[in-house]
Amino acid sequence: MKYPLYILSISTLIIFSACNTNKKQDTNDGGPLYQDASAPIKDRVSDLMSRMTLEDKVYQMCQYVGLEHMKAAESDLSEEELDINDARGFYPGVHSDSVGRLAQAGKIGSFLHVVTPEEANYLQSLALESPLKIPLLIGIDAIHGNGLVNGSTIYPSPISQAATFDDTLIEEGSRQTALEMRANGMHWSFTPNIDVLRDPRWGRTGETYGEDPYLVGNMGIATIKGLQSDDFTGTEHVIACAKHLIAGSSSINGLNASPTDVSKRTLFEIFLPPYRRAVQEANVYSIMAAHNEVAGMPGHMDKFMMTDLMRDRWHFDGFYVSDWNDVSRIALWHHVAKDFKQSIEFSVNAGMDMNMHGPVFDKLLIELVNEGKVDEARVNYACSKILEAKFRLGLFENPYVDLEKVKSVNFSEAHQKTALEQAQKAIVLLKNEKSMLPLSENGNNKTIFITGPNANNQTTLGDWVSPQPEENIVTMVEGITKIGESNGYKIDYFNSGDRSKEITDENITIAAQKASNADICVLVLGENSFRHDWARKTTGENIDRATLKLSGNQIKLSEKILETGKPVIVLYVSGSPIAEPWLEQRASAVLNTWESGAFAGQATAEILFGQVNPSGKLPLTVPRSVGQLQMVYNHKPTAYVHKYNTEKKVPLHPFGYGLSYTSFEFSKPELTKTTFSDINDTITVNVQVTNTGKVEGDEVVQLYIRDNISSYTRPVKELKAYKRVTLKPGETKTVALNINAESLAMYDHDYNFVIEPGDFTIMTGNSSSDKDLKTASLSVPQKIKLEI
Repeated sequence: MKYPLYILSISTLIIFSACNTNKKQDTNDGGPLYQDASAPIKDRVSDLMSRMTLEDKVYQMCQYVGLEHMKAAESDLSEEELDINDARGFYPGVHSDSVGRLAQAGKIGSFLHVVTPEEANYLQSLALESPLKIPLLIGIDAIHGNGLVNGSTIYPSPISQAATFDDTLIEEGSRQTALEMRANGMHWSFTPNIDVLRDPRWGRTGETYGEDPYLVGNMGIATIKGLQSDDFTGTEHVIACAKHLIAGSSSINGLNASPTDVSKRTLFEIFLPPYRRAVQEANVYSIMAAHNEVAGMPGHMDKFMMTDLMRDRWHFDGFYVSDWNDVSRIALWHHVAKDFKQSIEFSVNAGMDMNMHGPVFDKLLIELVNEGKVDEARVNYACSKILEAKFRLGLFENPYVDLEKVKSVNFSEAHQKTALEQAQKAIVLLKNEKSMLPLSENGNNKTIFITGPNANNQTTLGDWVSPQPEENIVTMVEGITKIGESNGYKIDYFNSGDRSKEITDENITIAAQKASNADICVLVLGENSFRHDWARKTTGENIDRATLKLSGNQIKLSEKILETGKPVIVLYVSGSPIAEPWLEQRASAVLNTWESGAFAGQATAEILFGQVNPSGKLPLTVPRSVGQLQMVYNHKPTAYVHKYNTEKKVPLHPFGYGLSYTSFEFSKPELTKTTFSDINDTITVNVQVTNTGKVEGDEVVQLYIRDNISSYTRPVKELKAYKRVTLKPGETKTVALNINAESLAMYDHDYNFVIEPGDFTIMTGNSSSDKDLKTASLSVPQKIKLEI
């Protein structure tokens, strides 16, 4: 069977040609060329592949979980649980020792869930005993820091990072994460998750950067550039992995891996822009397919997405990896293949390059090639890209890590500083009645009472994190106690239940009594996505929500505390939005602290006591209830023509919203010109921002556009630029935001990316709410086509 040409780029054809025709080359000293670090990487790849059999190439496409991970799973996970478990794995009938021998024989290309440098070095030592001595590519879910490794720097979770609206700060945290990964023997991070959030019931909301394609794209690019740098060459960078292709964040019922049924236009307008930008602007080197199906097509066999669009149209030049066991699920879950072998056939022919994870894949793929059902060129491509990564990462020269270096890199002072700054900028002040906050610097011996399920534990770290050393984490109680006591307050903490499901009536009564004796009450509420607390998780991967209300007895606890009549400050700790209008109406102040990482307690306390002025902005819309879903700011014009019978049609909090301890005044936007006439035009929008309050503060200036009349309906607002600005009291600065061709473009009938002639409304302000925006007009005299 001739391999279809639509999957082959010119560079791919050159690689295939070299791999199939070049003879083995030796260096002057008689060693193989591929082991010569000074040789060009494409020549090294070609030489190595000329020495490889079909079997050798297929083995590079195989990934397994780490040996220690397997041993732990073997001991307490049944075979029946394996199919629905996406976090732990082993291989029935294949012991961990046998997997070690496969690595020793060169029959494994990659491992994941390796969480110590000692095991990473051991696995590399096994691989280097193989005939060709090809090192291993070790991947890990370093989603916000290398969190599965004990002692790492835990940065705020992605949804928290998005609330900073600070791309540069996120890039720096990712650069530091890459350093910690390489020090621990890992080379490939399964991040960023650039799914555009459409349904906050989805438990993985905290892994996303929110509901806006532009913000998600920017945060994704910042993460990729921080991890990979320009081309991830050398020993200080890692491969990033954009995931999950595509639209799993909009399942029909909010459940992970459930079907998605959206139009092609919605895919192109909402879900695909971050992927195109990740490829074209950040050169992301790997992409992970999605658990879900879209319009009946399982993501792991979607040739249109993987090949026709991403590779052929947008020139993705890296490799695809499956999500956890999802190639097999083409048959097991989706029932569009008769067995695992046919699932492999469909997936690899569609563009899949590596199987996560386990045995049998290699044997069946080799059979498929020999039977003519999968062209060997498809295997050559996959192998060449995986080998290219290993050469560029320097693994052939430096497969091992220095165990002493780990101690100085993990949780270093510079990394701690970045994690704290991200937390400070991520926290969103939602309510501040009668300027309840900041609390006075003179506590005058007043008592602050603290309770709630997230008050004094590591739930502030978020998902994809293992338990960390207590000395590395500042809980809410610890942070408030340290600063509060130094300001003359007494701190009284009561554990009313360490998780929301454990709040008892008896403890609620005790908490209310303590609150009645205090001057100020702090309720630390929210949800729990902590990965190693599965029995008590209330959100996170595979723990989805049928409500946006607080879980367990948290509202009952809140009700009793509010009945005391004492001022109540609510702190939400959650990667998912909380919709509790009743509670927020009665609280004196509300802060959304998200999952702010290692220094959540410190950053929150600094804001409570006025050492830091809150400046975070919501990266998603907070609805009033689950009944309002789907509720996003960038909805279509007819979304709210009519009313609900029993519910308002406005959100609890709009996208882009966040209060400050100071106030800001915005001028009308002024455009450097009011006509956009050329594809290379850039129009600058100038906005004067004045701090009209009494303290220094940061504001996030946001720019939205609306295409007033278009051939296909477009959102009522689309975020196209934003910028943080720091202002002293009374200070005015001019903030410049740019509009380019891509800012205005849309997909036409044939899915060409074009700017249609007509008028656009330009809106600037400090949230997406109409009342917070001022407008100007821009016209486009003629149609402009963008080549993408």
